[in-house]
Amino acid sequence: MLSARNQFTGTVKSVRLGNVMAEVVVQVGDLEIVSAITRGSAESLQLTPGDTVKAVIKSTEVLIDK
Repeated sequence: MLSARNQFTGTVKSVRLGNVMAEVVVQVGDLEIVSAITRGSAESLQLTPGDTVKAVIKSTEVLIDK
């Protein structure tokens, strides 16, 4: 369980894998939340378009939880 209060359930719209980082776009209602996470984290979560995830916003970071 995460302690952050700003958690938004959405759908993965796209995942762009780079050498080190990954860009994940999450659709939350009419909004898109874009997160830069490590490639390892994206692969570990097995993120693919259509997945239901939570965008967890804490300070200046956006974390993805599946």
